[in-house]
Amino acid sequence: MYRYFPTNYVWSLSVSIAMNCGGQIGEIDQICAPLVDIAKDGDDAGTEKFFHSWCDFADQLVRYAEQDLAEGHPLSAAARYSRASVYYLVAERMQSRNYGPRQEAYRKSVETFALGIEHGRERAEIVEVPYEGASYPAIFMPGDGEPPAGGYPVMVFCNGLDSMKEMLFRLGLPRELARRGIATLCVDQPGTGASLRERDMPAIHDSERWASAAVDYLETRDDVEASRIGMSGVSLGGYYAPRATAFEKRFKLCAVWGANYNWGELQKRRLQREGENPVPHYWDHVQWVFGKDSLDEFMAFAPKMTLEGVVDKITVPFLVTHGEDDRQIPMEFAVPEYENAVNSPDRRFKIFTRAEGGSSHAGADNEAVPANYIADWVADRL
Repeated sequence: MYRYFPTNYVWSLSVSIAMNCGGQIGEIDQICAPLVDIAKDGDDAGTEKFFHSWCDFADQLVRYAEQDLAEGHPLSAAARYSRASVYYLVAERMQSRNYGPRQEAYRKSVETFALGIEHGRERAEIVEVPYEGASYPAIFMPGDGEPPAGGYPVMVFCNGLDSMKEMLFRLGLPRELARRGIATLCVDQPGTGASLRERDMPAIHDSERWASAAVDYLETRDDVEASRIGMSGVSLGGYYAPRATAFEKRFKLCAVWGANYNWGELQKRRLQREGENPVPHYWDHVQWVFGKDSLDEFMAFAPKMTLEGVVDKITVPFLVTHGEDDRQIPMEFAVPEYENAVNSPDRRFKIFTRAEGGSSHAGADNEAVPANYIADWVADRL
């Protein structure tokens, strides 16, 4: 993974996320150069300065985009709006839930994302997925070309611990699936994105509940072939997606971008400061995501987040991918996710190496490699 901040994994991860979601390295360098010395003080210290540096640059991009529109150049404006959205998201996800300005940054990220889609003439639709008396938002991206007879095959693509549907959309997998004629539903499932920030919907361990709601929604669309729906997830989605597939039998396959066999056990290790955290203020963040009022309450809940006794219930094709350099989820939490899926008729375990690319957590060093690999595997089966 590109280590812009050599002593600070969490901040460097944010840089990699920005680049993988379409950020420009020259712009990112302008944003991060003033932060180099501050980054040496650790993950939590200086996050407010981190926030303002990214947001200030995003604000400037928005002004340039507005100028592009005034001059009659919507495509140029769209490119700037899209990058601004990514930079706002990177700034926002690094902040504590109690940091007031992050709410405005999140609002701006969603607005500029929508402007980028509109003026860039991208094929994407913001939708609502009915769920247990309420709903959660998602982005539907169709496959390229007109839908075939019967509709597109489609993948439900879910967040991990700290990503958002707009990041999923920009990560590369939906674009690669679309090129292969497959639609994608990028979801802000409970505990992520707008579901957490605007609707107070915490994460749950039994992901089949919200994943089944996604299938119910897709079955209402005329442009989707309901008999060809798959499930995928990135990072902690490597827990959510297999769990959903094990219990929601309408999914025809499952592909995970980063395995996560026993996330609950991993939390015990993180308390002992083993491995890397994905965000600053980590323990406050996980309590927010899962709606817990204390660290003790969260740690009592965490053991539910395991695929032990679950993956053997997967009865469809199952792809497990993992990076050999993953510093957040050790390989020992990837191997059993594959080995115990004994009832999958077509299972594969793919390790992305340093030489090939995609070897960091969730492909942070080179997302194009796992995005294409997963898209090919899905297209061959769905």
